[in-house]
Amino acid sequence: MALPSHVTIRRAVPEDAEALGHLHLDVWDDAYTGLMPQSVLDRRRADASGRIERWREILTSSDEPTYLAEAAEEGLVGFAGSGPTRDNDVDIELELWALYVRAAYYGTGVGYALFETVVGDRACCLWVLAGNERAIAFYERQGFQLDGTEDEHDEGLHVRMVRAGV
Repeated sequence: MALPSHVTIRRAVPEDAEALGHLHLDVWDDAYTGLMPQSVLDRRRADASGRIERWREILTSSDEPTYLAEAAEEGLVGFAGSGPTRDNDVDIELELWALYVRAAYYGTGVGYALFETVVGDRACCLWVLAGNERAIAFYERQGFQLDGTEDEHDEGLHVRMVRAGV
């Protein structure tokens, strides 16, 4: 699926921290309302300034880039990042840390373009919220499979998906 012509993918810079912090809150609401306790989403929203500062730190100091999808009129509509896997029980070096797109851009190719930018055809693992069938189906289309590993968090049960290089 081709990226919409009015959307570009670019590497995030520290000056994007405020817009990215707000986008992160919005896309969590889009993706997780009804899938996790509302109190988790409300706490994140109440700490918007903290989220912006965390993004400023990440964009200033991380060796791993974050990529943004930016629409000509609307501004930021998605983001993604990957880096070394944080799991020591899987023989895969790359982990997809984040891939989020505004609900208005679901099915437009923006998520796929971000995915291709940060993962491409490499072997990879990722964690997804159990019950997030839309995301699980997207990752299955990219060759990922659930591996049976689970991890409980405040926001709910996370399940791991893995993919060998393609």
